[in-house]
Amino acid sequence: MITVIGSINMDLVVRTDNFPKQGETRLGDLFATIPGGKGANQAVAAARLGAEVTMLGVVGKDAFGQELTKTLQDEGIHTTAIQSVDEPTGIANILVSNQDNRIIVVPGANHVWDEQMVAEMKRLIPKSKVVIFQLEIPIDMVKKGLAICQEHSVQAILNPAPTDAFTEELLHFNALLTPNESEAETIWGSEWKQKIKALPNKVVVTLGKEGAMYPSEVSDEYVTGYPVEVVDTTGAGDTFNGALAYGLAQDWNLAKSIEFANAAASLSVEALGAQTGMPNVDSVLERMRR
Repeated sequence: MITVIGSINMDLVVRTDNFPKQGETRLGDLFATIPGGKGANQAVAAARLGAEVTMLGVVGKDAFGQELTKTLQDEGIHTTAIQSVDEPTGIANILVSNQDNRIIVVPGANHVWDEQMVAEMKRLIPKSKVVIFQLEIPIDMVKKGLAICQEHSVQAILNPAPTDAFTEELLHFNALLTPNESEAETIWGSEWKQKIKALPNKVVVTLGKEGAMYPSEVSDEYVTGYPVEVVDTTGAGDTFNGALAYGLAQDWNLAKSIEFANAAASLSVEALGAQTGMPNVDSVLERMRR
C-alpha cells in the first residue's frame, strides 16, 4: 500500500495569453475548477497506475471538501483517514500562460492538523510500503510522519515543495528527496549539483523537459526527457512522485522507478489540469518503449 500524507485543494485555473504585469488587467480564455493539492495529486497519480492508495489529509465541511473527497473515492483511493473541519477547504489559484504557470496556494483546512491525524499516521504508516509527503501541511506533522517511517523502516518520499517550509532538519530523516531544479537551488544553493553528490540515491532532481538526474555511488545519473506537446505543466511533478512511489512499491530499483516516473510525468503535461492528464500504467509503459 502507498500512503499519501498531504494537502487536498481545489485548483481554480485561469488561462490567458500573457501573464499580467503588476497593476495590469488581462482577459483570460478559460476558467475551471479542478481537483488538486500536491497530496491529492500524488495519490491520484499512484492510484491511476494501479496502486492501492490511502490518502491522509484534511478538508473543510464545504462543497469543495465534499467534491474533493468524492473525486478521490472515484479514483479508488481509501479516504477514511481524511478529516473534515470547520475551516474552508484549501484552494490553489493557478494562472496558466504559454506552457507555464504561476500558483498561489491558500492552505485553509490543510493547516488544521491535530493529534487525531498523528494517531492516523501511527496506524497507517507501519502497514505501508511507501509513504509520500509534501510541505503543504504543517511542517511539524511532516517531521512526525517521517520519524514514524524511520522507526518502522518504511520507505519515505519527501517532495520538498513549497520550499518556504523546508528546514535543514528534514535532511536528517531517511527519506528520498524529490525537488525540482529551482527547489534544489533553494535548499542547497547554486552549487547544488556538487552538494547532492554527498547524498547518493537519496535525491532525485526533476528537470522539466530535460528529464531528471540523481547522484549514485558512482556518478551523476541522467534520465532523458521526452519530446511532448505541452498543454499544462501543472501536476507534472506530482505525477512524477506518484509514479516513483508506484515503482518503489513494486520493488523496482531506484533507476527503473525514476525512468518510469519520468515517462509518466511526460504524459501528464499533455492535458489541462493537474489530475486530468495523469496516465495509467499501460500508457506509461508504451511511452517507455518508444
